[in-house]
Amino acid sequence: MYKFYFFLICAVICTSCGKKYKIDGVSSVSSLDGKMLFIKVPSGGQMVNIDSAEVIHGLFKMEGTVDSTVIGSLYMDDECIMPLVIESGHIDINIDNAGITVKGTPLNDSFNDFVMQKNSLDDKAYDVERLESQMIMNGDDPETIRTEIEKKRSELAMEMDNLAKNFIQKNYDNVLGPGVFIMLCNSLPYPVLTPVMEEIVNQAPDSFKNDPMIKEYVSVAKSNMEKLRSMN
Repeated sequence: MYKFYFFLICAVICTSCGKKYKIDGVSSVSSLDGKMLFIKVPSGGQMVNIDSAEVIHGLFKMEGTVDSTVIGSLYMDDECIMPLVIESGHIDINIDNAGITVKGTPLNDSFNDFVMQKNSLDDKAYDVERLESQMIMNGDDPETIRTEIEKKRSELAMEMDNLAKNFIQKNYDNVLGPGVFIMLCNSLPYPVLTPVMEEIVNQAPDSFKNDPMIKEYVSVAKSNMEKLRSMN
C-alpha cells in the first residue's frame, strides 16, 4: 500500500514538473562568440523569452522546463535564426557557415530532415533561375526558354507542395503539423487557401482543425477568398 502511494505521489510530481529540456550548442562561426542567444516561444500573440545563453569559445548551453511541447525559435538579439521544437530530452544545436541543424529529440530530428529537404528544393529553384539567365545570355530562343523554365518551375512547385503536404499530414497530431502549416501560410502575401492547403485542412483530424491558429487562419482565408470571388 505504501509503495502504491509513493509511486502515485511521484507520478503527480513528475506530471507537474513539465517537460525538461537540455540544449547543448556548438558554433564554428567565430563572429558569434560573445553573442547572446535566446529561446522564445509564442504566448499571448507575441514571442516570449524563456531561456538565454552566451556563446563562449563556440559553446552554449540552456536548460529548463516547459508546460507542453511547443515550437519555439532560436534568436540572436531580435533576429530569429532558426525554429526548433522545445520538447523533453537532450537537444543538440550546431551552427556553422553552411547553416543550423537541430537534432537529438524525435520531433527535432523529424523537423530537421524536413528543413534539409526543403533547403535542397530551394537550391534547385535557385539553379532554375540561374539557368534561365544563362539561356538568355546565350541568346536561346525565347519560346524555348519560356517552355523549359516554366516546366522546371512547375515540377519544383509540385515537389515543394508534396513535401509540405506529406510532412504536415504525417504530423497532424503533434505540434509540427500546425506549426509547419502556419509557416506555409506566412509565406503567402495575404491569407488564402491554395488547393494543397485546402486538401491538408479537409483531410485533417479535428485536433488539427481546432488548433486556434489554424481556425483563425482558415476563417480569414475563406473570407478573403469569398471577397475575391465576388469581385470576379
